[in-house]
Amino acid sequence: MYVRQTGARLTLLYSHGNAADLGQMFELLVELSAHLNVNLMGYDYSGYGQSSGKPSEQNTYADIEAVYRCLVETYGASEENIILYGQSVGSGPTLDLASRLPRLRAVVLHSPILSGLRVMYPVKHTYWFDIYKNIDKIPLVRCPVLVIHGTADEVVDCSHGRALWELAKVKYEPLWVKGGNHCNLELYPEYIKHLKKFVGAIEKSPPLYDESPESSGPSDNAQTDPECTDDSRKSTDCREKTRPSIDHRQSTDRREKPRGSTDRRDKNRKSVDQPRASVDQPDRPRKSVDRFGGVMKSVRYIDCFRVTTTSGS
Repeated sequence: MYVRQTGARLTLLYSHGNAADLGQMFELLVELSAHLNVNLMGYDYSGYGQSSGKPSEQNTYADIEAVYRCLVETYGASEENIILYGQSVGSGPTLDLASRLPRLRAVVLHSPILSGLRVMYPVKHTYWFDIYKNIDKIPLVRCPVLVIHGTADEVVDCSHGRALWELAKVKYEPLWVKGGNHCNLELYPEYIKHLKKFVGAIEKSPPLYDESPESSGPSDNAQTDPECTDDSRKSTDCREKTRPSIDHRQSTDRREKPRGSTDRRDKNRKSVDQPRASVDQPDRPRKSVDRFGGVMKSVRYIDCFRVTTTSGS
């Protein structure tokens, strides 16, 4: 789904969490687009919602790449004006793509994971069979990174967000939501307030392509929260090489048969070059843009690493 905001200069590419789909996320994404005054693209992974295919790590990488191409080729968005937003499991495809886009404008990580294995065990090293190795990919991201995490998250400990923030090259002031858990951060007033501040700073600041690991983002007053302890320590034991272009994917994460190019479409799957008539109507009336918490209460989606009937994974 694509939400257009008249006069918006930035576009947010939103990768949702595990047990969610566009049907559940619809109202939230529309409200988020209106509050932040950004165009917004949401999508479902393979096997989620109405998407064909099967859920897998590699398919999510191909999915976000296909959506990114759609934004650029169909909607005219430029890499320099795109913000990638990844929530929970969505931080995996978000950082995979961000690590290969040197001119990306910014990244938002919402309750992100260091890796799939680290959610369950506090391992010190990266193993080849691990999934979503965000800990090894975030040092490759060159644009400003905002991390949002709840201090009471019982699904993905806050230490994941803190470690990723520490590893980011270009840090923006993080948001540690005191008392927030894995599924309710949107209910806290500081969530949308901090996001607005971030998007405003990104919009006013020129794109950053500094190679220095000590560089700082638009905000220099970044601080960590003492309640957010680092239980699962980071690892820079990278298992893959930097991929300079999304046209040449040679990920060493792959242990299954490589998926074909995202330019090759399944017969049963709708082409990304023919966008659905979703929310691309700037004059569509909205109930209110001030009921952000109410939207989340009505959506009530759960994002956990569990087998669900929604995702099948």
